[in-house]
This record gives sequence, structure tokens and C-alpha cells, in this order.
Amino acid sequence: MAAPTLQGKRIAFLAADGVEEVEYVQPREAVERAGATAVLVSLRPGTIRSFDHLDQSTAYDVDVTVADADVGGYDALVLPGGVANPDFLRTDPDAVRFVRGFFDAGKPVGVICHGPWTLIEADVVRGRRMTSWPSLRTDLTNAGATWVDEQVVTDDGLVSSRKPGDLPAFCAKIVEEFAEGPHPSR
Repeated sequence: MAAPTLQGKRIAFLAADGVEEVEYVQPREAVERAGATAVLVSLRPGTIRSFDHLDQSTAYDVDVTVADADVGGYDALVLPGGVANPDFLRTDPDAVRFVRGFFDAGKPVGVICHGPWTLIEADVVRGRRMTSWPSLRTDLTNAGATWVDEQVVTDDGLVSSRKPGDLPAFCAKIVEEFAEGPHPSR
């Protein structure tokens, strides 16, 4: 069976300062290897600073601000984790609107680690089966999701994983789901 292709697809990576380095870099490399164009969307122009756990790491150039980003210009969304990154995103109305727009359009979304905080703020996890970093279990449950402790969970176009150790499975699954395209039943 041929590997899924993302040729011609544009994938938004919504991230801010404090994004976990490997949770941004490895999924980005995976979708680019499959033929997609990855676009870094953030809260302000310039650069964002990633972290390797609690240590500052690399700076990445922002391609477009979330205030100027249109969901219609993207085929899928990735929300990397890190603790500070999703905390910044969930307090930004434009970021929350952008995330909710992918769900309203039935477009596939990948989220890992602490990334679900932004999904909770966007009120899109109710009735979903998903996973996350263990400390988000109560947050997700209180928001109406069914939390499970599994490496990767797929629920109607939403792919979630727990931690950097899950990245190989997460990356393979987002490429597969993104290749399938919209899930209009959402």
C-alpha cells in the first residue's frame, strides 16, 4: 500500500512561545515529507521561541499571525504542546476562533501533550474520545471529553497523543488523517 500523500495541502501549525521543540519539529517534518506545505501561525509577527522541556531552544519565524489567518486557506491544523504555548493560545480570542473554525469546517486536527487546553477553550472536546499529557485528564473530563491513556487516539478526524515519546505514532496518524481530508460528520 502506498504511503499517504499530502501533496498540495497546506497544514497550519498554531504555536506560541514555549512550544515543545520536538512536538513542533517532528510533526512538521512528517507532513512536509508527505508533500504538504507547513505554515507557522502565531499570536504576533516575528519569531517564537521553542523549549526542550524547561530549557529554551530554537527560534522559529512566524509565517502569519492568527488574527490574519483564514481557516479556509488550510487543510488541517496541528497544535503542538509545551506548557506555556497552549496557555498563551487559549487566552487569545483569535487563536480560539481559528481552532474552532477547523472543527466547524470538519477539517482534521492533530493535538499533543498540553495542546488540548486550547481545544477546551474553543469548546470542541465535548463527546470526544482523546488523550493528552496526564495532568490534563481532569480538564478534558470536565470539558466533556472521554480521556484515555493511549499512545494515539483518533476520533472523527481529531488525532491526539500524550507526549514526545508518542511522536512516531502521532506523526504517522496525522499524515493518514490529513490525507483523508475533511470529516463533515463533525
